[in-house]
Amino acid sequence: MCGITGIFHFKNSYRIDPNVLRSMTDILRHRGPDDDGYYISKNIGLGQRRLSIIDLSTGKQPMHNEDKTLWVIYNGEIFNYIELREELEKKGHHFYTHSDTEVIVHAYEEFGKDFLHHFNGQFAIALWDDKKKELILARDRVGIRPLFYTILDNHTLLFGSEMKAIFKYPGVKREIDPEGIKQIFSYWVNVPPRTVFKDIKELGPGRMMICNQNGIEVKQYWKLNFPRMNEYEDRPLKFFSDRLAELLFDATTIRLRADVPVASYLSGGIDSSVISALVKKYHNNNLITFSVAFADKDYDERRYQQLMVDYLKTDHRSVEVDYETIGKSFSDVVWFAEKPMIRTAPGPLFLLSKLVRENNIKVVLTGEGSDEILGGYDIYKEDKIRRFWARFPQSTSRPKLLTRMYPYLLKEGQANAFWMQFFKKDLLDVNNPFYSHIIRWDNTSIILNYFNPDFWNGNHGHMDHQELMNYLNPDMVYWHPLARAQYLEIDTFMSGYLLSSQGDRMMMGNSVEGRFPFLDYRVIEFASQIPPHFKIRGLNEKYILKKTYQDLIPSEIINRYKMPYRAPIAQCFIGPNADLLIAELLEKDKIKKYGYFNPIRVEKLVEKVKKYSTVSARDDMSVVAIVSTQLLHKYFIENFL
Repeated sequence: MCGITGIFHFKNSYRIDPNVLRSMTDILRHRGPDDDGYYISKNIGLGQRRLSIIDLSTGKQPMHNEDKTLWVIYNGEIFNYIELREELEKKGHHFYTHSDTEVIVHAYEEFGKDFLHHFNGQFAIALWDDKKKELILARDRVGIRPLFYTILDNHTLLFGSEMKAIFKYPGVKREIDPEGIKQIFSYWVNVPPRTVFKDIKELGPGRMMICNQNGIEVKQYWKLNFPRMNEYEDRPLKFFSDRLAELLFDATTIRLRADVPVASYLSGGIDSSVISALVKKYHNNNLITFSVAFADKDYDERRYQQLMVDYLKTDHRSVEVDYETIGKSFSDVVWFAEKPMIRTAPGPLFLLSKLVRENNIKVVLTGEGSDEILGGYDIYKEDKIRRFWARFPQSTSRPKLLTRMYPYLLKEGQANAFWMQFFKKDLLDVNNPFYSHIIRWDNTSIILNYFNPDFWNGNHGHMDHQELMNYLNPDMVYWHPLARAQYLEIDTFMSGYLLSSQGDRMMMGNSVEGRFPFLDYRVIEFASQIPPHFKIRGLNEKYILKKTYQDLIPSEIINRYKMPYRAPIAQCFIGPNADLLIAELLEKDKIKKYGYFNPIRVEKLVEKVKKYSTVSARDDMSVVAIVSTQLLHKYFIENFL
């Protein structure tokens, strides 16, 4: 795992300043504290910070082919590199290292621009073809590893694993994009290529960019597809269950390839329990596991974590977090995430990866992706219930199905009127491709009302979703409703938040690499073919996963009530133990100085949180949004390194 940076001048007359390239690369030291490397030739410069995991002795980047006409730097892992290397050697290619990195240049030599289809991995790649004078940038299929770029004055392309590397280049402006803000506080994420900073772009998942003297061209080499509505294979559950088990076993096995120890997260949920159990039973009897616990019992899952530790007999370590530690970690969270957010959930995960690193572990397996691909989220069940309700909108019994998911919807035997109205919004608009998510997005966008009207330059307006629609696969309108909901979650929330703000950024902030067996592209593609009724049976989520592994992990884990990962919010930032910097950023003068928010509205919100021990979910979201935006300005606009 690494951090990569680069400079490409479209005109040969420009030359690379090695000091600037080194500065861009050094700011990513946290992504690769073990080593650095550079390639500079006329109008191209590549820089890399290395976290040594495979081929510790000869795996230094950049790497090249036999005649040094191809050079590569990359962030990630090619998990099938052993098999691919054997195939390439049979075709006459000669290797000078044992690294997975070197496979990339030879695969490009052999397969040309189709080389990415041969990789099973997580990666952000920069490959320089000196013969063609062409730079290729590429990102893995679902965006596990990040890659950003910008173009200056139509003659210089800059790229990096994180945007802060680009900001180290002289003359790059640092300015918040109102449209980027609007997207985050509606969708939770930005729609690539847009980011929260003006003119800084994100290369979307499953895409490659070709850069040469003629400019740039972005191509999508992979996209997720589902069968049309009634075109799923009619096979028994056992067929799909057996194949899922086979694929996930291999996906887990190849993700254990490393020349350093590989540990596992153990949250107490079914996903990480399955992965940890597979590793412990079939691969590593001395498995080390890690978990995060909460001092606030409303969020704590240590009972289930300990149950799995006792069952698997792993070497377990845990970190307990409270309001104060989450609040104090949040400055680091925003610095590494490079975007505002509406949840504190990344904070505990940042502290968890810190614990991992303190135990001299560089690689952990996690269960991310299972909820998205196998139907584990409440938002999928909400969609199912609302569609059922929409067939008979005057029914008083159908909406009560929601109380099976959220018991607090019933108060003294009567449906809570506010929540019933909340879920009834746009109830009959079942043909809307965003039907499953529109409630969440509208609820989140309430945050936008806290902003200063001047910030929007007269363009506050309601989200028209056109930019998102242009980004997504147009075939989604032909899919089953569950498939549509899954696809939206995978292509937006998972790539832009779960694998970014909660994933790559929080782990790499402590120089830890995460690996995700459920996100092996073979598992994803197969899961997309599983009929919806095997994913959600009634309102029983991830039904096929539970059936597949009912003999591998305890029934108490299989059958437990699903508790989504979350963390305390407003109390982390407002109160007697609040972080001093955050308290300062919430003061009226600082709100007014930065200019994003309405000072009076923010002041009222802060007073409300101080007065009441608990506040609404909307107020919680708004507090985090304000704090994270203020921190973003502090670190990237006002006081960048």
